[in-house]
Amino acid sequence: MPVNPELLGREFPPTAPYLVGREKVREFARAVFADDPQHHDPAAAQALGYADVVAPPTFAMVVQDLTLQQLLAEPDSGIVLSRVLHGEQRFRYTRPIVAGDELTARLTVSGLRAMGGGTMVTSDAEIVDQTGAHVVTATSVLVVGEGEA
Repeated sequence: MPVNPELLGREFPPTAPYLVGREKVREFARAVFADDPQHHDPAAAQALGYADVVAPPTFAMVVQDLTLQQLLAEPDSGIVLSRVLHGEQRFRYTRPIVAGDELTARLTVSGLRAMGGGTMVTSDAEIVDQTGAHVVTATSVLVVGEGEA
């Protein structure tokens, strides 16, 4: 089944709030070899003006993944996980993610482009904090192959 063209422009409901924990930031930083002290040491982060440890920029994927799960769960999407490649990822930050943030994300499918035997699906996850202020927009491009899984 091909990707459903009616996905274009579809907005999904906001995710449940995700509380960014200090240990999660530290674990993620270790996993991506982000060894700057601001990612591990609250005092170092506070010296830079932050309330707590600062997440590496790609940490936004943890929250964005919640929105991508919504997209992949859509029964009429035509997207089969076994035929998906993650083609591209971009982040546009207003401010860094910091331990203690409570983040909510809302996904919009912003682009569909047919390409030989498949479709490129572009989605934007707008991630906001507990006050509703924009933190980061995470844009993903999924390359979805057609045919049997």
